[in-house]
Amino acid sequence: MAALGWLTPRRRSATARSVLAGEASAEAARKSSRELPEPAGAEREPEFPVLGDLRAAAFFDLDNTVMQGAALFHFGRGLYKRKFFETRELARFAWQQAWFRLAGVEDPEHMQEARDSALSIVKGHRVAELETIGEEIYDEYMADRIWPGTRALAQAHLDAGQKVWLVTAAPVEIAQVIARRLGLTGALGTVAESVDGVYTGRLVGEPLHGPAKAEAVRALAAAEGLDLSRCAAYSDSHNDIPMLSLVGHPYAINPDTKLRRHARDKDWRLRDYRTGRKAAKVGIPAAAGVGAVAGGTAAAIALSRRRR
Repeated sequence: MAALGWLTPRRRSATARSVLAGEASAEAARKSSRELPEPAGAEREPEFPVLGDLRAAAFFDLDNTVMQGAALFHFGRGLYKRKFFETRELARFAWQQAWFRLAGVEDPEHMQEARDSALSIVKGHRVAELETIGEEIYDEYMADRIWPGTRALAQAHLDAGQKVWLVTAAPVEIAQVIARRLGLTGALGTVAESVDGVYTGRLVGEPLHGPAKAEAVRALAAAEGLDLSRCAAYSDSHNDIPMLSLVGHPYAINPDTKLRRHARDKDWRLRDYRTGRKAAKVGIPAAAGVGAVAGGTAAAIALSRRRR
């Protein structure tokens, strides 16, 4: 987590101390604020998030938690439209996306293949170019796939005066676009190496996945002066159990089978926004959604063949 090293509260350089001086002053003011009392007569859960609790924040996974499907695959679809790669790569991206939606879980091999493909595709392109394209791709393929229920949860934290962060293995440029469009505080994501504003095709460190997400949240919370026991985290995947276990308010959102079982064992809150009662139980979307992916892939391949 070298990219987040400056957030570590121990042995900061003089420059880092200067940068964080304002945060330290703000934190001193926050300590004087009080939490509102729990509502009288609440039977199941106290009012949450607590209005005015500025030492609390919320951390949201992205794929299948905030947005249906995987951001990386939607990004790949947008790059194909802009002729960054050929039809065979589109078919692979679409198959991985369909599998992800069917299984409702992240397959490490698929995710690694997708990341490698994306890195090779963007190699030699300028960061500014991809940031601009990311804005366009959000409007084209992502905006309509945001789960309204999860967005409402994030908005509740914002309305309570708390910061809300996306924490995802998706490219940080895409994560930041989504966070900005949803009005969130910011995003932590995987960083692709660039030299003089041009992508090299390599990563800085490793993907922000699994335990790495937990370390990023821990470091960010230390720098922001947050009390993790008062914070919330939201995810669909058992891979994020380390991150969920850090906070006092873990939520399993559209959970995969392993996370659902773990959440029940730990008495964590569960929310499922997927359509269809059976689909929600087994962790897959409605059949119409899968058909749309398959149909879109077939149509794209057929159109490409007609153009040859």
